[in-house]
Amino acid sequence: MFLRERMTPFRNLQNGFQENLDLFDDAPPSPECANPNWTLDCCCGDEEIIFISLMCGYLLANFFLWNSLLLKPMKLIAVFVHEMSHATACWITGGKVSAIEVYNNEGGVTKYQGGKRCIIIPAGYLGCAFWGMAFVVLSGDRTASLISACVFLFALVTSLFFSPNRVMVLLSVGFIILTTGFILMDRLLFNPLLQYLTLFYGVFIGCFSVYDIYDDLITRTVEGSDAHACHQLIPCCIPRWVGLQFAVVALGFQTLGLYLALVWMTST
Repeated sequence: MFLRERMTPFRNLQNGFQENLDLFDDAPPSPECANPNWTLDCCCGDEEIIFISLMCGYLLANFFLWNSLLLKPMKLIAVFVHEMSHATACWITGGKVSAIEVYNNEGGVTKYQGGKRCIIIPAGYLGCAFWGMAFVVLSGDRTASLISACVFLFALVTSLFFSPNRVMVLLSVGFIILTTGFILMDRLLFNPLLQYLTLFYGVFIGCFSVYDIYDDLITRTVEGSDAHACHQLIPCCIPRWVGLQFAVVALGFQTLGLYLALVWMTST
């Protein structure tokens, strides 16, 4: 829930009377509010308005502060998500990861052996977009945001066992402390706090994936990029066309994330 309710004795009494009245209300539930509410007919209440407002605020903050040092750690963590997506695809397809590194110039590399390259190569950009979507969807529920934070922490801790460079170590430790702190504050002080952080992670990582694809694959062809690797693997795949396809999928993920989050929130 994005709204934290504070109950007063009068309000408890009022709610009690309302619940008793509801017991005698034989009116059938509105068909527009079916569960799940795929058509979003019950949108938008206070919770959904706060969610959309926060998302728009985060987008504006990213736009105006994109080149500032304030967002530098977030750019690096988005690079980490990109590299961890490569590593995950490698493990799933039976490969072995030897190192996960992130560099201060917002680059990164995943060193691996084996696995299916046709799956591992596109997993970076598309995986980053997917996790951006997943964070946005899971931010709509307190328990789901806790689960997403735990998965994020697990990934950060895992990266420390695969020959990380200095930047990767500092990044992992810093975000482990930050995310753990938000979990504790959410449980002890203010319960929507972790959801706000999860939504910010999702919005930023999603924005970064789209920008990264546009900057690296569409406006120019970077030697050694994932699109260039796809071209080497499949010569008919022109790097810019690969980048365009990645961009369409990434934008689709972000749109789907917003839609599924609203479906979840209006269905509960």
